[in-house]
Amino acid sequence: MPTIFERLMSGELPCAKVYEDERVFAFMDAGQVNDGHVIVASRQPFETLLDMDEATAAAMMVAAHRIARAVQRAFNPAGITVLQTNKPAGWQTVPHAHLHVLPRHEGDGVGLVWPRREPGLERLRELAARIAL
Repeated sequence: MPTIFERLMSGELPCAKVYEDERVFAFMDAGQVNDGHVIVASRQPFETLLDMDEATAAAMMVAAHRIARAVQRAFNPAGITVLQTNKPAGWQTVPHAHLHVLPRHEGDGVGLVWPRREPGLERLRELAARIAL
């Protein structure tokens, strides 16, 4: 069954398209948090960032950069949040790789909070060694 993003890309469902190329499709989020809220999705139906190829991941970030600059010019927000989530435990609500370009304003009611832990430098080095590329 196609995701809602695939249905938007195919034209089955209407959307307000912002940008498209061979790897990326960007459109206005129907649930605008603030004016100028854009979704940047992979054209290929990768479920998460972890599933996509590096070229698509790079293309999505290039598109997000261009769109963020255009959003800044058009709406002059106090800030911009670029958010990419993976799997339900990571806050992903649509099983199709995407990111949000979200214009921000003081007091707009958007929150992103997590507990801060400070394990110390030695533990940080141990953790880094586990994922070193």
